[in-house]
Amino acid sequence: MNRRKFINFIGCSCLSFGLHSCSSAPITDRKQLKLIPEEKLNAQAAAIYEKIKKKEKMSNDKNKLNEIKEIGSKIEFSVNEYFERNKLPNPTSNFEWEYILIESKKKNAWCMPGGKIAVYTGILDITKNSNGLAAVMGHEIAHAVAKHSVERASRGVLVQTGTSLIDIFSGGALSQINRSTGMDTVGLISSIGLMNPFNRKQETEADYLGMIFSSLSGFDIRETEKIWERMKEANKGKETSEFLSTHPSSDNRIKNIQGWLNEIIIKYPPIV
Repeated sequence: MNRRKFINFIGCSCLSFGLHSCSSAPITDRKQLKLIPEEKLNAQAAAIYEKIKKKEKMSNDKNKLNEIKEIGSKIEFSVNEYFERNKLPNPTSNFEWEYILIESKKKNAWCMPGGKIAVYTGILDITKNSNGLAAVMGHEIAHAVAKHSVERASRGVLVQTGTSLIDIFSGGALSQINRSTGMDTVGLISSIGLMNPFNRKQETEADYLGMIFSSLSGFDIRETEKIWERMKEANKGKETSEFLSTHPSSDNRIKNIQGWLNEIIIKYPPIV
């Protein structure tokens, strides 16, 4: 098989495989590419979660942990009820929810695939109250509900395959640039050219879905804007430019939140 036929074969095969692996994000209906089995990522996430619980220092603040679990339970219920009542596939049906509170100054929280959630004590200075904590948790849970990890992993497979093929058919040009400059050209292309804009879309989508989940759960989503104002103040002079960041800037985030607020309050009232 000559080079041209080989390229056509690879391109058509990838396109065909990709077309059969497309789906849509819940509620937003944004088209997604999913090449990696969700069950595989969930199992890996659960194993990593167990290691984190052993490695990190768990907080002794039982009251705050119980508050986190209570907020999480309300979001679990409302998300499940929303999809059930609207006769839509429930993206959390295979989740095994779990919550931990890590003693750390990091202003961070995350939700792994499958509903494995961690909140760091450092972010409590930003959240301030239950509505703020629900906003942060809703955002992180939204990443898992929208299967963003599956999407990222699938994107990574395509990027790795594509850049490898470019290197092969350019006679090793990318590898030669790497050796000459000491720069990871493939990594740079992946980071700036493809991965960052894609990740910002995920972050914006998680902001939107997170507000919906918080609203459905009966929390005051007006606190969401205040959180990002406090985060902006805490990161004053430290924020990376939006072009090179995987997250939208605080200013753009706040602007989006202001635009969504009334729509979400009206369209997604608390589920009783």
